[in-house]
Amino acid sequence: MDKKLKITRDGPILVSGGLPLYREAIVADANGDPLEWRRVEELEAGESYALCRCGASKNKPFCDGSHISAGFDGTETARRVPYSEMAELYRGPGVDLTDAMELCAVARFCHRAGGIWALVEGSDDPVKKGIAIEEAGNCPSGRLVAWDKEAGKPIEPDFEPSVSITEDPLSGVSGPIWVKGGVPVESADGHVYEVRNRVTLCRCGRSGNKPFCNGAHIRAGFDDGHINE
Repeated sequence: MDKKLKITRDGPILVSGGLPLYREAIVADANGDPLEWRRVEELEAGESYALCRCGASKNKPFCDGSHISAGFDGTETARRVPYSEMAELYRGPGVDLTDAMELCAVARFCHRAGGIWALVEGSDDPVKKGIAIEEAGNCPSGRLVAWDKEAGKPIEPDFEPSVSITEDPLSGVSGPIWVKGGVPVESADGHVYEVRNRVTLCRCGRSGNKPFCNGAHIRAGFDDGHINE
């Protein structure tokens, strides 16, 4: 069975191909800024499983059919264009950065050490360059991508094909579904979105950029019951 995620019309996300399912949480530095991801646990999922995207399931992260009684409107509204058309380019002396703001999942890894844009600007400093690359790689949605100036290639984390349920204890909310390792995401009408190393999918039901996350879980105070585990 092929590894992929299938968005269903006004329903859950169907995951196939035996993709492992993890729970991961944001960890802060001494200043309270997001620093890294911590893997909390691996969830029992099986060869295929259905993940809730309406936010109403009593068995999160899995679907229990609550989208029906909730009258969930899961209409996909995301633009069907490649990342390169969404992103702005920021050039630095040591590393370049592309930034597609519409993909932002508000994980805030880009805030540390003065912010990734200032770090890119000062990337002739090896320390600043290293932090900029680290921050871009920790961006779960792939909004931010650091680029090797000499090779002209993106600097991407080496991810296994997998799915993670994210938690944001710093904001007191549960975060999106994090899809890693170049797993295809197929829309309800059969369109396959651009395959990328990392994307985030909404699971609170409130994103204005469905099926992708736009940070609405923070405004909604979304809680799946596992924030502080």
